[in-house]
Amino acid sequence: MMHSFIIRGVSIALFLIVWESIAKAYPDSFVIAGPVAIIGYIDANQNLLGRALSATFSSAAWGFLWGNLAAVCMASLVILAPKSQRIVSALALVLFCLPLVATGPILRVLYGPGDGPQITLAALAVYYTTYLALLVGLRSIPQSWSDLNRIYGQGAISELIHIRAMASMPYLIAGLQIAAPAAFLGAMIGEFTGSERGIGVLILRAMLGLDAEATWTLAVMSASVTMLAYGMFGIIGRLLGFAPALLLNPPVLRVSRSWIAQLVSVAFVTVLVLLIWHIAMEAFDLNPFFAKRPGDVWSYLFISDRGPSARMTLADALKQTLTFALPGYFAGLILGAGLAALLILAPIFATTVLPIAVALRSVPIIATAPLIVLALGRGATGTIAIVAVMTFFPTLVACLQGLRQTPGQVNDVFNSYAAGRMRFLLWARIPVMLPAFFAAARMAVPAAVLAVTTTEWLATGKGIGHLMALTATTSNYNMLWSAIVALSIVAVAGYAAIAAIERVILRLYASDQVIS
Repeated sequence: MMHSFIIRGVSIALFLIVWESIAKAYPDSFVIAGPVAIIGYIDANQNLLGRALSATFSSAAWGFLWGNLAAVCMASLVILAPKSQRIVSALALVLFCLPLVATGPILRVLYGPGDGPQITLAALAVYYTTYLALLVGLRSIPQSWSDLNRIYGQGAISELIHIRAMASMPYLIAGLQIAAPAAFLGAMIGEFTGSERGIGVLILRAMLGLDAEATWTLAVMSASVTMLAYGMFGIIGRLLGFAPALLLNPPVLRVSRSWIAQLVSVAFVTVLVLLIWHIAMEAFDLNPFFAKRPGDVWSYLFISDRGPSARMTLADALKQTLTFALPGYFAGLILGAGLAALLILAPIFATTVLPIAVALRSVPIIATAPLIVLALGRGATGTIAIVAVMTFFPTLVACLQGLRQTPGQVNDVFNSYAAGRMRFLLWARIPVMLPAFFAAARMAVPAAVLAVTTTEWLATGKGIGHLMALTATTSNYNMLWSAIVALSIVAVAGYAAIAAIERVILRLYASDQVIS
C-alpha cells in the first residue's frame, strides 16, 4: 500500500513538473496554462470563482437528488411489477438519449429565469446510469433469500425493503459515483442556455475570449469537484461496508420472439412515447410556438412546403455529425479496451494509469472541449478527439475491471498448463471482459452524441449541433424539435444495434453470460 502511494505521489509530481515546463516553453500560447498560472488566476479571482462554483454545485446537487430519486422509483417499480420492465426501460432510454444541448434552450423558454434548466438537465444526466446499476443490484439476491421471505409470509414490498435494498447498496454506491460527474456536466450545460452565473457561463466567456488561463482554471476546478464527489461516495460506501461493486453487464436475455412480435413491441413503445409527449404538452398548456407536439414536427417535415428543404438541411447536418461521431466513438472503444489489455499484461503501470483515467473520466466535457479545440483546431481532428476522449476513459475503466474478474479456477487451469500471459488474456480474460465492454459501448452511444453536439454547438460551426444552436438563437423551434427527434432516433438505434451485436458475440464467446 505504501509503495503504491509513493508511486502515485511521484507520478503526480512528475506530471505537474512536465505540465509547468511545457507552459513555460510556450508563454504566449492560447492553448496551455501551467499550474502556477492557474493558482495565480484563482488567487486573483477568488470571489468570482467562488460564486460561480457555488451556483453550479447547487444546481448539480439538486439535479443529482431528483434524478437519483427517479431512478430509485423506476427500479423499484420494475422489481415489484416485472412485466413493466420493457416499457419502463424503453421510456428511460429514449429520455436519456435526448440531446442535452438541444433540450436546454427549450427548458430555458419553459422555465424562464432561474435554475430550472440546470437542475432538470443535471437530473436527466444521472437517472439512467443509476437506474441500470440499481436494477442489477436489486436482482442480485440469491433465490434462497427470496424463498425464505415467502416462507415467513412476507410480500414483494417487504422483500424489496428488507432484502433487495440492502443487497443493492454496493451497486447503488457505484451508480452514485458515476452520476456525480454527470450531474455537474448537466448543470453546466444548463448554464449555457442563458444563465447569469455558474462555471458554465465563465467557461463560455473564457473560450470566446481565448483566455487560456481562465479556461484551464475552470477545467481544473470542475475536475477537482467531480473527482471529490466521485471519491466521497467511494469512501462512504467503504465506511458503511458497501464498497463499490463492479457493475458487470447483467446476463443478456436470449429473445425467442418472432420478428413480427419484436416489430409490434417497437411500434407500441413508439406510440407510447408520442402519446406521452403530446399529453405532457397539453396538460401543462404549453405555447405551441416553442413547445412543439409530434404532429407539428411531422407536419413541418412531411406536409408543409418547407418540408423538402428542411429534411435536406437536417440530413446534411446529421451526416456531418455522424462523420465525426462514428470515428471518435470507435477509436475511443478500441483504445480503451486495448490499453486495458496492455495494463493487464504489464500491471506495474496500472497504479499510475488508472488514477489518471478516473480523474480524466470525471472532467466534464464542457471543460475539456474548449481546450482540445484550442489545441487541435475546429476541424475534424479536434471533434473526433473530443468524442474519443468521452468514450475512451469509461471503456478503459470498465474493461480493466472486467479483465480482472476471471475466476480463480480458470487461472489455475492455465497455470497448470504453463500458458503464457497472452494466451491467458486471449482465451480466458477477454471472454470474461466482454459483458463489461459492451455495457460501456452501449452507454458510450449517448455520450458520443453529447460530445459531438456540444463541440459543434460551441466551436466548430458544423453539424447538427451547430444547426440546433442556430435554430435556438433564431427561434426556429420547428427545426430545433426536428433535430432533437432525429438525434434521439439515431442514439436509440445505435444503442439497440450495439445490444444486438452484444447478444450475438456473447452467444459465441461467452455463452455463460446468456440466459436461454
